[in-house]
Amino acid sequence: MTRFSIRALFAGLFCFALSMTCLPQLASAQSGDGWTQLFDGKTVGDWNLVGETNWRVEDGAIVADKRTSKDPAYLVSKDKLKDFMVYVEFWSSDDANSGVFLRCQEPTNITDRNCYEANIFDQRPDPTYGTGAIVRFAEVNPMPKAGGKWNTYEITAKGRDIILVLNGKETSRLRSELLMDGHLALQHGSGVMKFRKVAIKPL
Repeated sequence: MTRFSIRALFAGLFCFALSMTCLPQLASAQSGDGWTQLFDGKTVGDWNLVGETNWRVEDGAIVADKRTSKDPAYLVSKDKLKDFMVYVEFWSSDDANSGVFLRCQEPTNITDRNCYEANIFDQRPDPTYGTGAIVRFAEVNPMPKAGGKWNTYEITAKGRDIILVLNGKETSRLRSELLMDGHLALQHGSGVMKFRKVAIKPL
């Protein structure tokens, strides 16, 4: 074996070992200091319910797939939030219409006009505000697809800045003073939605 081959082999082994030590740290990052879990994997949790759907827990995830109210249904945080990071693991069917709503002004009347909506909607007629966009405020181009797999949303709301990171890639950002605090909400509009992990950290 040549000196170059030996050097390449050791470099490869080093990179593999480094990746194996880093992965667990990344996976557990949302359970460290400052993070609060909003879902324990056993019960739906301490949310206010707005609208009607069949929220339930299956295999450690909050699931909804049959809305019974005219308008979309929501799980809404009981407390207002100002500056924070929220980490959400979700699974959506190809036809799902959902979203993570931030800084909602009216906790019993959730809309994309009085909240910032991090959209989950692969089949939205106007894809510029589909999955990965902040509806009505910040477009996404090209629009990523979330349907049929587990995804992560890492969302930062700090001061005027809202930043969306979907599956490790920034998809949209916004600078606005319109909404500076408010409630957090998870939506079920249509299709099948599963939320496996929801964690929040004040900034």
